[in-house]
Amino acid sequence: MKLIIIDDEPLARSLIIEYLSNFPDLELVQECGDGFEALKAINQYKPDLILLDIQMPKINGFELLELIENPPAVIFTTAFEAYAIKAFEAHAIDYLLKPFSRERFHKAVQKWLEQKNSNNQKTLQLLDTVNIGNGIQNRIVLKENGLIKIIPVQQVHYLESADDYVKIHTAEGVFLKNKTMQYFETHLSEVDFARIHRSYLVKIQLISKLEPYEKDSYLAILSTGQKLPVSKSGYAKLKTVLGL
Repeated sequence: MKLIIIDDEPLARSLIIEYLSNFPDLELVQECGDGFEALKAINQYKPDLILLDIQMPKINGFELLELIENPPAVIFTTAFEAYAIKAFEAHAIDYLLKPFSRERFHKAVQKWLEQKNSNNQKTLQLLDTVNIGNGIQNRIVLKENGLIKIIPVQQVHYLESADDYVKIHTAEGVFLKNKTMQYFETHLSEVDFARIHRSYLVKIQLISKLEPYEKDSYLAILSTGQKLPVSKSGYAKLKTVLGL
């Protein structure tokens, strides 16, 4: 069974390697110091298990998992006992709170070995749970032509629903993210973005004017030139936000 360690601290990786000596059936195929390196390694080796730090430079552990089409089983290693702990416990995916002992490490790996047939699905469930309560985000991480793309939220003009994806419109171009509009409505600041239509979420400061369009509907004219439909409920929200 193949394993990848992902942690930006060399000492933490060395400790895990030492603890792995008691598990000869686990083959360490690579250790990675950041999410970029890890994504490449995961796509190359298709590991059965990854040991994943949460707080890392460039992209964090959760952002990394979002970029993987079929994420492997995960045991998280973290120094922060924070918002995600309840999500870990709810889906029986183990986590190791640094510093952890050899005994605690063995218990986590043994738990995975006993449940490994169901752990991939639990990783997806975990991501859904964490995404629900993960607060306001200030960037969007996605894959573009096989490369990781990080878009600061302030660069987003508007978002458009596209089946199972959301189109992210920026001055640089349009990018696809495998998320829902509801997710972004929850995770983007309501001070900066408004859901003006079931298919559109727009940066409020870019709206230059509202024009009547059809019965009970309007068009939002953006300073960038785009014209977006505004539903009746969207217009009511904008009236409140803009103080009309």
